[in-house]
Amino acid sequence: MMATKAADIVELLGRVPVFSTLEHEDLERIAQLVVPRTFDPGQIVFREGDASDTCYVVRSGRARAVREHADGRTITLATFGPGDIFGELAMFEDERRSATVEAVQPTEVVAVLGPDMRRLMVEHPQISARLVIALGRRLRETNERLARQSFQTVQSRVAVVLGELVAQAAHVDGPDQGVLVTATQADLAKLAGSSRESASRFLAVLERAGVISQGRGRLIVHDPAALDRYVF
Repeated sequence: MMATKAADIVELLGRVPVFSTLEHEDLERIAQLVVPRTFDPGQIVFREGDASDTCYVVRSGRARAVREHADGRTITLATFGPGDIFGELAMFEDERRSATVEAVQPTEVVAVLGPDMRRLMVEHPQISARLVIALGRRLRETNERLARQSFQTVQSRVAVVLGELVAQAAHVDGPDQGVLVTATQADLAKLAGSSRESASRFLAVLERAGVISQGRGRLIVHDPAALDRYVF
């Protein structure tokens, strides 16, 4: 791996919350294990029920985790952009995937094989200890977020989710300047824990206020800062 490329990978890994407690030398060791991979829009990274032996960090593009119901409906559970990690439990044990992950845009990732990571943790026990601390923080933050959501209105939850997607999305040039979010109304509703009808009504409010504009298959946020006004 070229020095500049290794430095880029270390910088990327340093942005991943799960690796936030690791020292620079730890990140350099992990960087030596990674394998670059690319996925086209719609391409499956892994499917629900597959054996779990690899975790992925997004370098560019966007992917989403989905689950399919027996009736054919697909629910988006999460979205991933640059600096996000998915499949991270594969670092610790082999298990079945709990969801399907597919690329939404042309997506570049770095893959870390679980067996390689576990061997590294055996050779350098401090990495295991630091990862446990980071995972504990992440679990606490998740619990706090769920607690906040239980007291939030639908519009608050949708505004928060939309703000998170904006942070991952790409800016649009031209007369429709803003941030392009590719999630559907159904995706937003599921991520916010609301019905599609409720999410749709709130999006209509945002559109009338000029905060967003909607079209077939696209949603552009023109004033991301305005979303904060709808969070209570």
